[in-house]
Amino acid sequence: MAPGTGDAPTMEQLQDLLLESPGFTEFLLGLATVSASRLGGSEPMLCAITVERQGGPATVASSGEEARRMDEKQYAFDDGPCLTALREQHPVLVADLAADDRWEHYASAVSGQGIRSILAVPIATDSGSAAALNCYARSLETFDDATIAAVTEHAASISRILRLAMLVHPPEIYPEHLRTALKSRAVIDAAVSLIMAQNKCSRDEAMELLHLAARATDTRLHAIAGDIIAGAGLPG
Repeated sequence: MAPGTGDAPTMEQLQDLLLESPGFTEFLLGLATVSASRLGGSEPMLCAITVERQGGPATVASSGEEARRMDEKQYAFDDGPCLTALREQHPVLVADLAADDRWEHYASAVSGQGIRSILAVPIATDSGSAAALNCYARSLETFDDATIAAVTEHAASISRILRLAMLVHPPEIYPEHLRTALKSRAVIDAAVSLIMAQNKCSRDEAMELLHLAARATDTRLHAIAGDIIAGAGLPG
């Protein structure tokens, strides 16, 4: 798939986006939307931008709901192609998500989303932070050499404005109990997705199964969910 043919946003346009955004999340949302518009060709590109800084919860902004769900699932597992690109600072290509065994549980959890391939490229930032541009496609032919080059070039082109945005918008300070609550919710959500995929049931039914297992074993919901993500299966 050829990358988009529209003109790349100028630095002035990106600065306007930053100036008009009331907060860091809103800026990232605009940047992800611009990225999807710039990179999409005959098939729309789903894009998300993930930023980690100073040990706080990641800020994730997506061009659409599907991309957001794909990113959030990775944080529930604390692993995946986009997190690998962000933390190890090298591009990661998953040409066929269903056939890739590097992130088996993650692939199972998102199997119903219709995403076939993923490309994640790090975005250069200042020390103490890391970022990545995450691109999702419904086709196996999306990420050819030309598109990979275009995504890599685009990630480099938005690095400067992203670093400026992080200076303008300091990281929010999350109390430890809130960080724990956010992580716990993500883990439970990932376990529910796995139960849905394995049992071919609705989200409500999967949540009920999770609660039943917690009550039957007298185990906290978060602990049961963590075991399921680790591959233990649903008790009982």
